[in-house]
Parts: sequence; structure tokens; C-alpha cells
Amino acid sequence: MASSTSSITLGSSSIDVASLVSNLVAAKRADKDKQLSDAVTANTTQISAIGNFTSSLTSLQAAIKSLSTSTAFTTQKTSVGDSTILGVTADADATPNNYDIVVSKLATAQKTTSPAFTSSTAAVGTGTLNIAIGDKSMSIDVASGANTLQNIRDQINKSADNPGVTASIVTGADGAHLVLTSTATGSANAFTVTTSGGDGGLAGLNFDPSTGTPTTVAQDAEYTVDGTKVTSASNTDATAIDGVTLTLTKTGESTVSIANDTSVVTTAVQNLVTAYNSFVSTYQSLTKYDSTNNEVGALIGDATVTSIKSQITSLLGSQSTAAGAGPKSLSDLGVSFQTDGTLAFDSTKLTKVMATNPKETQALVGGSTGIAGKLDTLITNWTSSSGILTQRTNNLNDKAKDLTQQQTDYDTQMTAYTARLTTQYTALDTLMTKLQSTSSYLTQQFDALTNKS
Repeated sequence: MASSTSSITLGSSSIDVASLVSNLVAAKRADKDKQLSDAVTANTTQISAIGNFTSSLTSLQAAIKSLSTSTAFTTQKTSVGDSTILGVTADADATPNNYDIVVSKLATAQKTTSPAFTSSTAAVGTGTLNIAIGDKSMSIDVASGANTLQNIRDQINKSADNPGVTASIVTGADGAHLVLTSTATGSANAFTVTTSGGDGGLAGLNFDPSTGTPTTVAQDAEYTVDGTKVTSASNTDATAIDGVTLTLTKTGESTVSIANDTSVVTTAVQNLVTAYNSFVSTYQSLTKYDSTNNEVGALIGDATVTSIKSQITSLLGSQSTAAGAGPKSLSDLGVSFQTDGTLAFDSTKLTKVMATNPKETQALVGGSTGIAGKLDTLITNWTSSSGILTQRTNNLNDKAKDLTQQQTDYDTQMTAYTARLTTQYTALDTLMTKLQSTSSYLTQQFDALTNKS
């Protein structure tokens, strides 16, 4: 922060103007420099401390997210008696229960195989080929010179009006066959093939599922859930059981079990405990007073952070006034305060409560009205753009800018002060040089007069 003087040519007196000015300036600004330096250090420490405190709060908020949104309580786990027969997934809408599933038919897609033709490149015939599925259909014109099985296959697959059929060619010992397959399973996706016009050579491709025998019949899946018959156009069905998707893979019988996944809740509560203990550790470090080592936390005595810590601790230790059975506090779920202010967690206690009072447990902890939801709201209020911690940080940053400006202004003052001192002592040095010269001359003259006499 100290400003240096510029190099100048001085007189021949004994005054060291540069050193003298430098020492005077340094002495004058020593107290102010220390004052500004101490203020900058203290402000920087405060910014860092508030940042660490805020970070510990946002980490706590992230840890309770699955509890505050109740997703931890709506996660289901499923089990299947025979996984070769079906698979199952469950979402938040699924109700815990057990089911007996009997699969009698799997959904299949219609496939037809045409009579054999000489080869895939031989001309088949001309005319119009129409393929229809329900109320959707496509028509292609098969003209002479572009009427091989390959031509027909390509026109079917490339048609913008294709209702949902793929075409391929299978060549066997008897010749080439056009194979048509529906892209979707289920009886409603059976297709018909009709031809008209031309030379009549396309007639061999005609097919009506109501009278013909396809390679594979289009059919719906059929199964029962606890004796109730269910049909589905697909082997993946999410309509029979609310919140449950069944994927059928083979005929046969299997059990299905849907249950709340308590391990998710256990993990979520453990995350809450771990994050809170980390928050407490940060708080204690920032507000400590260690007389032995003469260490003082950056936020010791800070009313804001003390109030925040008090509100969080009070909320986590609160008692519910809800009527009826079930847990009333986190301690009933195995979460208890220790003498050092941290939390301990007994997961076996939570598991037992979840088995007997799952809804009451969710009401106590989960959602916007539970403990986790209330804590989430508090932290958001403190750390949002208009929150007290954000405003505190903004004020400290503004103070940092102000201190920087004070330093700049003071350096400017000291530069001007240095220039004034340099001018004054340079003038003094010049004067003393002249006086030295005059003194020397007078001495010489006096000596000359003395020698004459």
C-alpha cells in the first residue's frame, strides 16, 4: 500500500531527501494501513464464514429432498414368484398388495407368408396392392418393369401411408416368399391384403385373416388377476392394476407382491442425520471460543446464525399434536439428540414404526407439512435471493468494494503527500547547498584577510 518516491537529482547537502520522505510517509500511513488491512481481513473472513454456513444449509436441504417431496415414502418394491412368466414394475400410485396372475395367452402380431415365386427378382404381376389395418390402409401401384418381390417389398416399407406392416423376403427351397408382419401385437392390428386390376399376377398375395391361415395369428394377451379376466393388445399392460405395469413373457402362473420400500425411507432419514451433524459441526466451528488455544470462531456471537441453528434444532426436536396412534416425533423414529448436539439414528426403530404406522410416519416427516417439508421451506427462506443470508453476503461484498475504494483513495492522498514532502525537502536541500557554498566562500575570504594582516 505504501507509495515510493520518484528518483530525483538532489543538491550536495547531507540531507537524504528520498529516505527522509519515505520514512515520514511510512510513519504517517502505518496506522491507517493497518486499520484498512485489518478491516479487509475481517470482512473477507466474514464472507467466507457466511458462505460456509450457507453451504452447510443447502447441503442439509439437498439431503432431505426425498423426504420433503415424500418420494421416499412412495417408492415401491416388487417381487415376482416366477420371473420367467412375467415382470413387474410399480410407481407411486401402486398400493401394497399381493396378486395371483395366470397367463393363458401372449399377445402376438400377425404374420403372413405368400406362396412361392421363382425368385425375388422375377416379375410377379401388375395391378394395385392394398393393405389395411382397421380404418387405415395403403395402396401401391405395381407396374410392369417394377413388379418383382423386391420392388413390392421396398414400396411397402417406404410408403408414407403404411398402416403398420413391414415386408421382407424369405427364400426357401421352393422359391421366394413375401413375408408381411404387423408392427403391433393384438387382434385389432390384424391386416388384410387385396389386389385389383393389372394382369392378375398379384392375386397370390391376397390374404383375409377371417378366412385364411396366417403364419402367426394376431391375438390379444389373456390373463387373470386373482381370477378376474384381463385382455391386452400388448404383452406390456399397465391397465389391470393401478400403478403397476406387467410384462408378460410366457404362459403360466405367478404371484406378484407390491410393498413399500422402507429401505428408501431409512436411507433418506440417515441422510438427514448425516447432513444435520455436518451442519452442526460447521456451526460449532464458526461460533467456537477456545480459551486454551486462544481461537475464536468467525461468527461467534452472531445473532443470525445462532437463531437459524436454534430454529432447526427446535423443529427437529418438535412434537406433533396430531390425534391418533403413530409416531409424534423424530425420536419415535429412532432419531435422537446426543449430548454434543448431534443426532444418532437407530434404523431398526424406524423399520418397526414403518411396518405398523407407515401413513402416520409419512405425515410426520414427509411432504410440505411434515418436518422435512417445514425445514425445506425455512432453508429456502434463508438462502433465497431475498433471504437473510444472501442479503448478508451482498452487504459484505458491498463493504469489500467500499474498503477497496478507501484503499485507493488513501493511496492517492499519500501520493500527493509524498510529492509535497519531496518538494519541501528538495527545496531545503537546495537552500542548504547554497548556504554551504556561501559559508565556504566567506571562510576563504576571511582566511585571505587574516593572511594579509
